[in-house]
Amino acid sequence: MTTLALPAAPAVTRVGDVDNRAAYAGFGSAYVLGHGATAVSRGDDPLFALPGWLPPALLVAGLAAGTVFSTLGATRAQRGADKRTALIGQLLGLSWITGFAALFLAITGLTTISGAADLPTVLWPTGSGLVVGLLYIAEGVARRNLVHYALGSWLALISTIALVAGTPGLFWILAIAGGGAYALALVLERRRLAHIR
Repeated sequence: MTTLALPAAPAVTRVGDVDNRAAYAGFGSAYVLGHGATAVSRGDDPLFALPGWLPPALLVAGLAAGTVFSTLGATRAQRGADKRTALIGQLLGLSWITGFAALFLAITGLTTISGAADLPTVLWPTGSGLVVGLLYIAEGVARRNLVHYALGSWLALISTIALVAGTPGLFWILAIAGGGAYALALVLERRRLAHIR
């Protein structure tokens, strides 16, 4: 009987370089399954009647996996780093907390001022994509990773463009354009890592 095993991570030669493949797979699945499940179950004539808890559960599971893999990858990359490189990694990590705290405050404030109780349904997925995209851009610059930079640019743009689509359109855009971008980034990341062995 043959068993399938995940390929071993390549020996990255540059200290501070992160292998993002597992994180891309986790976040990509959150986009495809989480936003995709929301897209097919919302609107005037939904394609499927899914339990209300399922789309958020799929989204959270993918985001949790992506976050764990991202944290492990960043931690692994910091081994043997000098103080300057380690500080860059720590500041990038703290930027995620700052970015999402600011997003929470913005969405809470806008919802309170507008009185539109359904506003968070639109702003959380699109705002999260914008924040993640901008953070990926910063990480791409700091780590000289063009794949990460390009993915961040794409996520920031499609997340803000998706706002004009309303619901469920924005979820279709995030699932297809966002999930597809993560799939492409996964392939490109494999090639990038092969070139720095």
